[in-house]
Amino acid sequence: MAEALHYQRILLKLSGEALLGKAEYGIDPEVLRRIAREIAEVHAAGVQVGVVIGGGNIFRGAGLAAAGMDRVTGDHMGMLATVMNALALQDALEKLGAKVRVMSAIRINDVCEDFIRRRAVRHIEKGRIVVFAAGLGNPFFTTDSAAALRAVEIGAQVLLKATKVDGVYDADPACHRNAHRYDTLSYDEVIERKLAVMDTAAFALCRDHDLPIRIYDLGHPGNLMRIVRGESVGTLVRAAA
Repeated sequence: MAEALHYQRILLKLSGEALLGKAEYGIDPEVLRRIAREIAEVHAAGVQVGVVIGGGNIFRGAGLAAAGMDRVTGDHMGMLATVMNALALQDALEKLGAKVRVMSAIRINDVCEDFIRRRAVRHIEKGRIVVFAAGLGNPFFTTDSAAALRAVEIGAQVLLKATKVDGVYDADPACHRNAHRYDTLSYDEVIERKLAVMDTAAFALCRDHDLPIRIYDLGHPGNLMRIVRGESVGTLVRAAA
């Protein structure tokens, strides 16, 4: 079945908020199980999967920094929140029979492995899902930047950014009924139109390494499988044709 897949190796970026569901804080177990099922399904189909997960459902360092907390301290706390989410996702995936490794950019050896690029690639080649936690291990960098870098490091064919909307629009679709959704965009078009695809550092890294980015709606069941089979779901950002 793997021969029919459009992508053989992907990096999936999940925000911490994706795990909230209808809750205001923490992890909705049903949402976690649904996300895990989708990941496990594409993995079982033959796709090699890396995941970067955020921590905004538990803690947002930038938010408290704006309220007066030291930014470095806040970002370190946010990194720990991503480790908690990564362990929760690991547990949900393992309950479905998947083999999973959590690798952290900060040392926390009692609960997960340190990130080492060669080891991460080896895990993926051996058929394990790798969940990357703690961002880049440095303050001031977002988990978008971590997703872009990890995708390049593991040789992913595409970076999939799962969001609450079904792609990139020319205006906020929640506020503008006539907002237009783009099916495809070039890197230059994103810059020229000032579209908020990812933070600047992450986007620049993807552009410089010609790594396609697909932004899609996480809440629509089956979208992940549709993407790896080559269907046009959400918005694809790539080099100009």
